[in-house]
Amino acid sequence: MQFVDYVTIIASSGHGGRGCLSFRREKYIPFGGPNGGDGGKGGDVVFIVDKQLNTLLDYKYNRIYNARNGGHGMGKDCHGQNGEDIKISVPAGTIIKNKDTGEVLADLTSEFDTYIAARGGRGGKGNAHFKSSTHRTPRFCQPGEPGVEVNLILELKLMADVGLIGLPNAGKSTLIATISEARPKIADYPFTTLVPNLGVVKSPDYTSFVIADIPGIIKDAHLGAGLGVRFLRHAERTKMLLHLIDVSDMSDIDPITSFETVCKELDDYSSELSKKELAIVATKIDAASNQENLIILKEFALSRDIPFFQISSAAHIGIMELLIYLAKRVKEIKQTQLSSLSVEDSLEKVNS
Repeated sequence: MQFVDYVTIIASSGHGGRGCLSFRREKYIPFGGPNGGDGGKGGDVVFIVDKQLNTLLDYKYNRIYNARNGGHGMGKDCHGQNGEDIKISVPAGTIIKNKDTGEVLADLTSEFDTYIAARGGRGGKGNAHFKSSTHRTPRFCQPGEPGVEVNLILELKLMADVGLIGLPNAGKSTLIATISEARPKIADYPFTTLVPNLGVVKSPDYTSFVIADIPGIIKDAHLGAGLGVRFLRHAERTKMLLHLIDVSDMSDIDPITSFETVCKELDDYSSELSKKELAIVATKIDAASNQENLIILKEFALSRDIPFFQISSAAHIGIMELLIYLAKRVKEIKQTQLSSLSVEDSLEKVNS
């Protein structure tokens, strides 16, 4: 399935139905009075999270969504039918923005989260609504209110706990294929991964977490080089990042240069992203007959007080130690975030 994480759509809510101007006319009832019903409300445009979805592909080709108009009021005090809402299912992690202003309207992150992007117009009042003891024959009614049309941007940021970053061919796809059921394309040339891949990892303590393989980043990616930084938005929601660096004999890039290149692109893209918790992983150590790069990278990580691991996904070396660390850190970060949310909720209640 094609992965699409950015689309623009046009959504229109329904018009409200007009009220009815009508009078009761029956034999032997000379003063029947007004009996025009109200118009129905126009349908809303509603976004709802569907956990089964993981792409915005459906909205790449079908970009216009119109809710139904409300029915018109009728005589005999019959009200018009409300217009049917149009429900648009999106993956968890979808951000909805106003295309004209750039304002973030909603951030849908949990299953069944909903957002009404365009409310339907109110139905007009029929003349029966305006009768009174002093005005028994109102000869007017209201038109329905018009619906609204909005230009929207849908931007998907994958919901993952751990993000894999690094230069092309650093071993990200091989690692995610080794520790999860994800099956990304793996080859010995750069930019094998063209879109992010998600995998669910079962840790040794029988818990699980989600890991995302972000396509390779190169120098000047923020200027559009390589695949650019368009996929870095998926790393923004992660709880921590794993920076994979190739230390094998085949690598012709100094490991420190590799680290600094990617970190600079992260910082140029988002200062918040560059502040995320980070661990360095030296990859392909089974193909490193010369240990110089490995030693340099390990000393560099220790000097920066950055957690360091050395692995070989192909030979399954160091994988278990890495999984134990990731499971523990993800759990601790989640607990810290929950505690912070609880404190914020308590402060809001006190202030209110």
